[in-house]
Amino acid sequence: MNKPAPTVSVIKMYAAREEIYAREVKGWYANWRWVCVWLTQLAFYGLPWMSWNGRQAVLFDLGARKFYLFGVVLWPQDFIYLALLLIVSAFSLFLFTAIAGRLWCGYACPQTVYTEIFMWIERKIEGTRSARMRLDKQPWTVEKISKKTAKHLAWVVFALWTGFTFVGFFTPIRSLGQEVISLSLGPWEWFWILFYGFATYGNAGWLREQVCMYMCPYARFQSVMFDPDTLIVTYDQKRGEPRNKYAKLAVNDTTARKQGDCIDCTMCVQVCPVGIDIRNGLQYECIGCGACIDACDKVMDKVNLPRGLIRYSTDNAMAKQLNKSQIWRRVFRPRVLIYTVILTAMVSVLFGALVMRTPLKLDVIRDRGVMAREVEDGIIENVFRLQIMNTDEFAHRYIIKVRGIDSISLASDNEVEVDATTSRAVPVRVRVPHGKGEKGSNKIEFELQAVDRPDLNVTEKAVFIVPR
Repeated sequence: MNKPAPTVSVIKMYAAREEIYAREVKGWYANWRWVCVWLTQLAFYGLPWMSWNGRQAVLFDLGARKFYLFGVVLWPQDFIYLALLLIVSAFSLFLFTAIAGRLWCGYACPQTVYTEIFMWIERKIEGTRSARMRLDKQPWTVEKISKKTAKHLAWVVFALWTGFTFVGFFTPIRSLGQEVISLSLGPWEWFWILFYGFATYGNAGWLREQVCMYMCPYARFQSVMFDPDTLIVTYDQKRGEPRNKYAKLAVNDTTARKQGDCIDCTMCVQVCPVGIDIRNGLQYECIGCGACIDACDKVMDKVNLPRGLIRYSTDNAMAKQLNKSQIWRRVFRPRVLIYTVILTAMVSVLFGALVMRTPLKLDVIRDRGVMAREVEDGIIENVFRLQIMNTDEFAHRYIIKVRGIDSISLASDNEVEVDATTSRAVPVRVRVPHGKGEKGSNKIEFELQAVDRPDLNVTEKAVFIVPR
């Protein structure tokens, strides 16, 4: 008996991407998204061009290992401030997510912001949603080639300008601009301008929703920070179902009004930047942008039905039909209050540390070549190197003092001048008369005092060696 020939089947583990043609929407939340676009991009593109005390206001000079933030100059020794900033960012993420879900994703995330800008460029060149769909389906003609070329050229120019601005935070942007004009950029500058520009062009122009759905880890672990009282974009199933396609034609018909308010126009799907149907419930792909809310509210206005079929609410509020005041009371629950208290404390600590920060640092390094030596008249001498860092915007002259042992003194010049935002190594010789101090190590203390600013001083401990 012959066995049947085995059949071969191909199982695809990856579904091909379906192009999403998001319809333009106007409304309350769309306006807020554009407010965030303007605020974030004015800050991003404008900050590198601002001046402060004759220099770039915001500059992360990796070569000189100095970070300039307006009137603050941070050095590698100020790493603690970066740690505090990361802690503040983490608690901000917890707080905002606990209150309003993916609020950051929907309004201020760079991916959302640049996608919004790229889609605006696309609409201006290729037209509305239906026009773009027709354009993609038609064969390649002069019109199609010209529009596609113009769109991608505009995307590339904007992306390269974005890459140039990004590098301008690490290299003085005015000199960077001159280097671009003269084509004299260094290899790393070329690399980062092209890399960041390519990332902007690829993520906002081509990948778009795939970044939010597959590449961004926030979409995956957001469920850990959500709970039934987190504000999310929700569809009121009790009010909307069963869907009534004829409501817009018979809004006063009693039979029609026995059905739900949703007229199944799919406008909420057409405006969604990630292409989901919010009527199927909360999905991890939802970035909480509120575009579907604006679209649905406009449809409800046209069919003379109350707004809010799709709205920001919580699972508990939808299940228990809570009003707005009850919703907000549940939103500010103990978990949120604890996050708020912790975040407020951390922000206060960060700003307090920056305000009280002394723009002067001192490191004392012992001369390893000579631990201790005896000079004339039995005087014991130790040699140290003082690493003085003036993080202020102005040069200062400092007086060096030493104390800790009776009759201890400096055998070298006790004044030194350090230029603005620079460091200087100063060798000093410290002497103790014969018979003073204990055999072995003795604790001493160096003090730097600015001549022109009595409040500007710093101390550092060291050890003076007396031979046994």
